[in-house]
Amino acid sequence: MELNGKAKPEAEEVIDLRQYFNVINKYKFKIFFLALFVAIFAGIIAMKMTPIYKATATLLIEAEQAQAVNFQEVMGLDSGRKEYYLTQFEILKSQTIAKKVIERLNFSELPEFNKPPSTFASLKTSIRQSIPFLPKQKNITLSQEEVAEQKMQTLLSIFSDRLTISPVRKTQLVKISFESEDAKFAAKVANAVGDVYIENHMTSKMDVSQKAAGWLSSRLIDLRVRLDESEAKLQSYREQENLIDVEGVVGLLSKELEQTANQLVVSRNDKNKLQSIMRVINEYGRNDLSRLESIPEITSHKVIQDVKKEVASAERKVSELAQVYGFKHPKMITAKAELKTVKSNLSKQVRSLVTGIEKTVKTSQANVTALERELKRIRAEYQGVTRKENDYRKLKREVQTNRQLFDTFLSRSKETEVTSDFNAAVARFTDRAYKPNEPVKPKKSLIVMLAFVASFGLGIVIAFVIETLNDTVKSSSDIENKLAQRMLGLLPMIAHKKGEDLGIHYFFEKEARQFSESVRTFRTGFVLSQMDKDSKIIAITSSVPNEGKTTTSSNLAFSLGQMEKVLLIDADMRKPSVCKRFGIPAYHPGLSNLIIGSEKAEDCMFVDEKSGLSIMPCGQMPANPLELLSSPRFAKILDVLKTKFDRIVIDTAPVQAVSDSLVISRHVDALIYVVRADSTRMGMVKTGLGRLIDANAKVAGIVLNQVDMKKVGSYGNYHGYYDYYGYTDERKTA
Repeated sequence: MELNGKAKPEAEEVIDLRQYFNVINKYKFKIFFLALFVAIFAGIIAMKMTPIYKATATLLIEAEQAQAVNFQEVMGLDSGRKEYYLTQFEILKSQTIAKKVIERLNFSELPEFNKPPSTFASLKTSIRQSIPFLPKQKNITLSQEEVAEQKMQTLLSIFSDRLTISPVRKTQLVKISFESEDAKFAAKVANAVGDVYIENHMTSKMDVSQKAAGWLSSRLIDLRVRLDESEAKLQSYREQENLIDVEGVVGLLSKELEQTANQLVVSRNDKNKLQSIMRVINEYGRNDLSRLESIPEITSHKVIQDVKKEVASAERKVSELAQVYGFKHPKMITAKAELKTVKSNLSKQVRSLVTGIEKTVKTSQANVTALERELKRIRAEYQGVTRKENDYRKLKREVQTNRQLFDTFLSRSKETEVTSDFNAAVARFTDRAYKPNEPVKPKKSLIVMLAFVASFGLGIVIAFVIETLNDTVKSSSDIENKLAQRMLGLLPMIAHKKGEDLGIHYFFEKEARQFSESVRTFRTGFVLSQMDKDSKIIAITSSVPNEGKTTTSSNLAFSLGQMEKVLLIDADMRKPSVCKRFGIPAYHPGLSNLIIGSEKAEDCMFVDEKSGLSIMPCGQMPANPLELLSSPRFAKILDVLKTKFDRIVIDTAPVQAVSDSLVISRHVDALIYVVRADSTRMGMVKTGLGRLIDANAKVAGIVLNQVDMKKVGSYGNYHGYYDYYGYTDERKTA
């Protein structure tokens, strides 16, 4: 729906914890007695249960397999390998250990482990066999071995269920626990599991040691043959190649090869230098002495330098004499002759040096050629020796490898032979299991307590389920919230004999304080709700019969009659009850006679002496009551009666049964709907109200009838009101 073009916000759902508390409070005794009954039943069962004893032994699992050659290894140090311990724990749980323990302690002969199938198992089997569409178990004849195997599997299943392996955190300890009906036998089994585990490990290690020794012996024979063959090959090769000191020969050739290579490099450098000088000499020409003298290799020669010194001395002498003497002076002539001779010697020495360089170039070339041949020879010899050395080393390495393998296997074989009779245990007992004094289960007090708590919780759940499935009208909140109608009042349930109606004049009795006050409260609520309306004619109806609409209409008339002049009309022409309740003769004329005009209004009236209330009974039951009530005469009768009485209360037929009340509702000023508390379903009330509203009836509100005042507190609406006036206490003492 929209309001002013905007979507109307939905009301937030609020959880009312009081409603849950009220439901629990309503069923509290039932819940408590249910829990108490279940707890007592559980206690009886627990008392009949066979006590189970639990014995525990503690093992220390060694981290490393101990060796006889080291004292610390014999003690078994922690290696910190998590997987190792997990493996040992699983071995303790294995069927191999369990089977050996079962056979050692003769489980098959103990009554505890040979009990017949339980009643539940037998019942389950019989039910399965009786159902036609389930597969039937075929009767197969089994051999003795198969029967024994099935029995062993059953014992293994029982054994594994009762055995508990519990490692102790951050230690090498593990606890072995076994449960049994016999305390002494439980301790015996726990110790037997540890003993069998230790023995099984020692037996396995012994088998492994023996297999290892046999394997080592067979391998030693093969290794000895291989070692002898490799040594023979090495010796044969050494004799064949005449090898004495291969490494020394290789070293000598290596040094010789290095020296020859260095000499060759030096000779080649010298040859290249001399060839460079010869190329310059040939380029300058052998006769051009002045240019030849400029060559550094010639100029730097000692002989040339000495001759040049002599030339310089002779030239200096000629120069000095030329300053003193003339050209024809004998000393001058002698000095020039000496200078000429020295220069001639210089030319001779230069030519001689050039000739010497030519010879040196040829000698250097021959030397380089000889060194290259020698280097080639030495290199070939070195490669041959190196090849022999590689073959020699290969054979020698094979001998060494075979000797190492042989020595290793020989050492391990001797160790295995010496220590094969020593087998350190994989674990040892730190605490053996002893006979327990007290059973571990059943914990009878805990079973009773848990049964009480669980059944108490189940009772609460059942209470909420019942309350949820119970869609009857129970309180004013149901009327106001679920039916959207006004709550005019409630009438309490009054105890009376089964099959009899409540006394019609109970309203005036002394012990009816609670009931009378409820009627007056109902009257006040109705009058206050109709203050702005002239509601003189009041119709009272309900959904179905036996909801107390006649009692409600009569008592409303009584309460209104204490202040006004009131007429009570019985308009239920199908099943009238006013005549019977007030003791009016069945032949007394009433409403039906007045409508058809066979009697006067005064003759159709009956005055109750005790209350002074004027009553118009149904009269003669007509064949067509709906047509009579729909006639215009009925409306005229009501108009006439309105002038003579202050209030007119009409008791009508139920809405769901017939449509009489729908017709009457068009002629009344107000209509009161009676609902029997905790009986009439919500859907039925909604349907009845819906029919009245569709007929434009003026529904004033709802009266909740036959309210059980013992449950008033659980409804949470009226408890304080009635306690305030002492009605609850009065009910308790009545």
